[in-house]
Amino acid sequence: MEKTLVRKVCIIDDDRLYVSLVTMMIKKNSFANELLVFQNGREALDYFKNAIDDPNEILPSIILLDLNMPIMNGWEFLKEIQPYADKMLERDIKLNIVSSTINPEEVNRAENHDIVHNFITKPISKEAIVEAFLN
Repeated sequence: MEKTLVRKVCIIDDDRLYVSLVTMMIKKNSFANELLVFQNGREALDYFKNAIDDPNEILPSIILLDLNMPIMNGWEFLKEIQPYADKMLERDIKLNIVSSTINPEEVNRAENHDIVHNFITKPISKEAIVEAFLN
């Protein structure tokens, strides 16, 4: 098995082109062995609610969360995942917002959220991924 930066990454985004490009970037640069992809916050929330208490489940150490999605957007996901925030931090899960917004209020709101590790502006770069994964 090739050495990677992290074992598992979770992408929560409904933009198939973006997901395809980030997946290709992660695989090409051996940033992670496994990828979990959810097209909205609801799918991801269901996964984390079921998996967070399972000690045998290998959770993603990095989450890349979009803010604008159908069904459950990133803000709603952050609100609903809040009761699990301590468990996520205990399991060393780094949640990163990845968004095309340049609205300073939204950026500030995201960066001040308890479980948000980093705010990354789309289009995401290889360097931004490395920084999110390592820091």
